[in-house]
Amino acid sequence: MRKGSTGGIVRRTTASQRVAAAQVAYLARRIGRALKDARLGLHLRQRDAAGRAGITQAHWSRIERGLEHGASLSTLASCAVAVEARLAAFVEEQSGADLPRDIEHLRRQHAIVELARRGGWEATPEAPVPGNGLRPRSIDVLLLRGLWREAAVIEVWDLFLDVGEAMRGLDAKVLAVRDRLGPEWHVEGLLVVRATRRNRRLVSELRALFAAHFPASSARWLRALGNPETEMPSRAGFAWTATDASRLLAARLGSSDDGG
Repeated sequence: MRKGSTGGIVRRTTASQRVAAAQVAYLARRIGRALKDARLGLHLRQRDAAGRAGITQAHWSRIERGLEHGASLSTLASCAVAVEARLAAFVEEQSGADLPRDIEHLRRQHAIVELARRGGWEATPEAPVPGNGLRPRSIDVLLLRGLWREAAVIEVWDLFLDVGEAMRGLDAKVLAVRDRLGPEWHVEGLLVVRATRRNRRLVSELRALFAAHFPASSARWLRALGNPETEMPSRAGFAWTATDASRLLAARLGSSDDGG
């Protein structure tokens, strides 16, 4: 300690305090980058994520840029929940091991490929689809089972931004694969969606619509993917993935889940 010019006591910053300040700045930047990556992975705008977290867009922007060194743990935890992540996970990741922005999508593709391998399917992630636009299209996972002349077109959605687009996109890709493989192949589509509270609530609200568009048994679809002796359903299907992408889950959209 030393006396200031007015006679008051001025406390010197200790080495520990300087180190702590540097760590706070580092953690603020790291959490900010992680929040941004998670937000972009969900295709959310800053103001949408901020609204979920109960803060302003300006406040969210400062947090993402690592400028809010004094943000409370409660605020940071709310931000993490807003982008469907855990605050602890941001801190626990090793330096230099930042995950790709589409990691949640990739995890779901991986879960599908792993299940389909047990069912005797040949998997092609991001299979190209002919299109008439400038932007190339692709199928999230295309599965072929040559012995049975079966093809499954699987589209993965982490967050529903446009339900109609999801349905139309899957239908168009199924038609493209049918045209390419020919009439001797049985081609159907499966929509796989992350089972977040938001997505489940939306599907529940529009249950009749989803049941009409995806009439096949979800449980039978999953059996067909994982069992080489189970024939693929003859109609489009819908299934969930666990929020951590650890497994696929059957969905019950209609009064019965036994139909083909």
